[in-house]
Amino acid sequence: MNGLGARPLFMITALLLALLQPVQLQAEPYRVQVGDLIKIDLPGESSLEEAFLVNRQGRILLPEVGLVAVADSLESELKNLLSSQLGEVFLDLSLLQVYIAQRQLLISVYGYVKQPGEFTLPANGTVQMALHAAGGLRTGAQLNRIQLLRAGVRQVFNYKQYLDSGDLANLPQLKSLDSLFIPSSPMTGNIEVDFDPTKAADAGDAAEDRRAIKIFGEVNNPGSYSYRASASLIDLLMRAGGVTRYAGIEQIRLISQGEPKLFNLKHYLDQGDGRLLPPVEAGATIFVPHKEEQVKTGGNIIYVMGEVAKPGAYEGQKGATFMDILSNAGGPTRFAESRQIRILRANGEIVRFDLAGYTEGTVKASPPNIQAGDAIFVPEKTDMNEKSWLKVAPDRAVRVIGEVLRPGRIEWSDEMTLLDLLAHVGGPSSTADTSNIDIIVIDPQGRTRNRQFNLDAFISGGHGDHLLPQIRAGATVRIHELPRDPANNKSQWVRQASEKSIYVFGQVGAPGRYMFTDTMHFLDILAAADGPTGNADLHNVRISHRGEKPARISRLNLALYFETGDEELLPEVRTGDTIFIPEKDRIWLEQSKETTVRVIGAVNKPGRYRFNDNMTLLDLLAEAGGPSSDAYIQKITVINLSCCQNQARSFDLADFSRNARIANIPVLRAGDTIFIPNKKDSTMGKIRTVIKDIFQISALALLL
Repeated sequence: MNGLGARPLFMITALLLALLQPVQLQAEPYRVQVGDLIKIDLPGESSLEEAFLVNRQGRILLPEVGLVAVADSLESELKNLLSSQLGEVFLDLSLLQVYIAQRQLLISVYGYVKQPGEFTLPANGTVQMALHAAGGLRTGAQLNRIQLLRAGVRQVFNYKQYLDSGDLANLPQLKSLDSLFIPSSPMTGNIEVDFDPTKAADAGDAAEDRRAIKIFGEVNNPGSYSYRASASLIDLLMRAGGVTRYAGIEQIRLISQGEPKLFNLKHYLDQGDGRLLPPVEAGATIFVPHKEEQVKTGGNIIYVMGEVAKPGAYEGQKGATFMDILSNAGGPTRFAESRQIRILRANGEIVRFDLAGYTEGTVKASPPNIQAGDAIFVPEKTDMNEKSWLKVAPDRAVRVIGEVLRPGRIEWSDEMTLLDLLAHVGGPSSTADTSNIDIIVIDPQGRTRNRQFNLDAFISGGHGDHLLPQIRAGATVRIHELPRDPANNKSQWVRQASEKSIYVFGQVGAPGRYMFTDTMHFLDILAAADGPTGNADLHNVRISHRGEKPARISRLNLALYFETGDEELLPEVRTGDTIFIPEKDRIWLEQSKETTVRVIGAVNKPGRYRFNDNMTLLDLLAEAGGPSSDAYIQKITVINLSCCQNQARSFDLADFSRNARIANIPVLRAGDTIFIPNKKDSTMGKIRTVIKDIFQISALALLL
């Protein structure tokens, strides 16, 4: 009985256990979707080796076959579907295999993403994977209103909620041909700009609310804030991060219901009376202006201006010194000219102070006393930025002009010397005449004094600074230019003073005006003029000493100097003198008749010739080129005018050439004349002329 009863109980228990097991539902077979990859295996056919993508129309493109629609087909149906198409091209399809190689989704992503476009995702692809494929969201994308477009139906979902919770249920499932559109936040405006979401969060919490309170100006977080009836003006300012350090809290402007009002926050903070707070209505505007700097005035104010670290107005206290005030202003900057600090008194008086000299110990004067209302001005260095003569007053400047590297107006200090000044302007240039520097100085009485200084002699002599000329503020220093080659540039002569020059004329290589100093001598200036030419008469060089009274003329036999080397023959020349070297062939114009011998008649070069006691008649004939071809040398006449009362003597050159009797040569002296007649002037010549004339007349008579 018990055994029979136990079996039905066991069967009932087994049946109940079977009913409690979960029901295994058979999954719906997968159908081909757009984006899937179809693989076709047909041995020996390389054209079918690659997988074929199902396009947006649900078709694949087979080589030599064309487009074949495969979408919504089961995997088991693909072989029969493609065999009918491939059988028209391939004969043996016994080994054909067709299957889905990879399941994929074809998704389009548009809007506020970095790389919008069409993307292929795995079959289990999500919205986040689609956004990642598009390069991610751009800054300023509106995450709570992303749109999903499927078969013409638009669905809006909150992607921000998914990011906050991580719940995939907040995201829609994707299918092939879905499109995602990501809008931009309305806070980015209608112009493409860099968008900072942190600043957008700080800009208020009611950007689209017309009832919001607009707060801007000198607050830390300007923006639109939601209206709350219980919020006061102080509450709203606190929500905006409070006012900045530059806020003008005494002039806060409130526009409520179209009426502007002024609110003095400082007054409210001083009083603490809540009745001073104005009511704030919905849509109101609050503006906190910028605080303008107040002008500091008063009986104890001292002004510090110019090149100091912190210029401004300072309130002086009793006992405050010049150094105290200057230190409070941060002291002079590295651009400050601390030697020219000026204190402008309230009564118009100007006091100068050399702070650099005081700190160096070279200035014994103590810092000036500072009084209320005084202004301390620290000027800028004149060599900073662009140089300007306006930066240096005329009563503390020295002008340097001429041949220096950087001519201009230089600020002067009594500690400086002429050498310091020249070094400050870069020194003389390569063409400077440092032996003759002009210095114009104005003395304390206002009188102008002109002085010339030889820097070359000063340096070569090794003199001390006490021999340098005294320079004062307001002086002018001019460095002349050395003269240029007068043969190449005549216009440069105007730069050279005549009293510093020597004139060289006549037969020299480069006649003109030449610079001359007392350390030079005659040969120096002659060499500067390129020396005598080949036509120069070295025996009769003349020097005119213009600087002497009465005027004096020196003569120099330069040829004799070259023969003897006697330096005593060379004259002493000074600036202003004139040197003239005559031409050889112009003696008859340059010397008197009493000092020359005239050679005329039938000679090759008749003229006046210089004569001395060492010369003879033969020397003069040779210098005159000798008798010409028609000369009657048997009757050369010598006329003595100098000693023998116009005595004339004859000389037979032909006879002398035969017997060479020196005693027959007539004596010559300066002033004599030598005449060589022509052959036609002789007696036989005249007879021949008469016979010739008779013969010509007889011949004419016979013809008639």
